[in-house]
Amino acid sequence: MPDASTSAPRFLAPAQVAELLSIDVDEVIELVYAGRLRGSKLGVPARWRVEESSLTEYLAEQSEEARRMALWRQADEASFPEVWGTSHAHGI
Repeated sequence: MPDASTSAPRFLAPAQVAELLSIDVDEVIELVYAGRLRGSKLGVPARWRVEESSLTEYLAEQSEEARRMALWRQADEASFPEVWGTSHAHGI
């Protein structure tokens, strides 16, 4: 029989997610509505819960986006004519 902790998704309260991301609880709910985090209303009374695995995916997405932006800034800075000299500018 499989271990329940590895097969069942773990859920976090929006306040826990907010603390981990250093954002407001309302922003966590906005991320759920935007589809950037997977969440559901669970229990009675129904309360928002966020899948822990979606938080991991969101953080990986944010890291990749930051990495791409850093590479873009490096490439943009390297394209300044003073870096390349005037011989590269306009085919001179």
